[in-house]
Amino acid sequence: MSLQFINVSTASSQPPAGLIVTLHGWGANAEDVASLLPLINLPDYQFVLPDAPFPYPYSPVGRAWYDLRVENMYQGLAESRQLLTDFLESLESSTGIPLSRTILSGFSQGGAMTLDVGSKLPLAGLVVMSGYLHPDAVMAAKSGIPPTLITHGKYDEVVPLQAAWKARETLKSLGVAIEYHEFNMGHEIHPQTLEVLRNFVVNVIG
Repeated sequence: MSLQFINVSTASSQPPAGLIVTLHGWGANAEDVASLLPLINLPDYQFVLPDAPFPYPYSPVGRAWYDLRVENMYQGLAESRQLLTDFLESLESSTGIPLSRTILSGFSQGGAMTLDVGSKLPLAGLVVMSGYLHPDAVMAAKSGIPPTLITHGKYDEVVPLQAAWKARETLKSLGVAIEYHEFNMGHEIHPQTLEVLRNFVVNVIG
């Protein structure tokens, strides 16, 4: 089993400044993420947008990193964790871009996967949009956890704002360089979120 993905090359013939991997949320897919790329406005970067491995129970086109229904909570997480780790570790050979110039980002369930898997890899940075921490997901990594951007909506009715606070405090306690932003929005990706993401990427890699 391997992850299917959308690969979006840079706008120019120059080698990419870096690589941005973005993980969609529960019930979305890589196409949803691809529709946001023009708004992110990072033409010098290559994007890789993987589809989660599991079908979403409520729609034929949605995908899931693991089950979030109460009766099957977190089912599939171990498999997705391994698939995503293997996928990220294979990217340097397929793209020529090292993990040290790769940003892992994600929204909602994808943000939770970003924190979980990304905290254990030597990436340039992590971006967690409206995400949360899996139980016991983030331990003190041997090489240190990459710089992390956390953004969240103050009125998020799906993943409460407290989840962002908890992630922030947990990472701070491990000495991680944190950038944190709250916005007047619900469970969504707002243009302001993308502006903050863009600045973070440029600061971390540029």
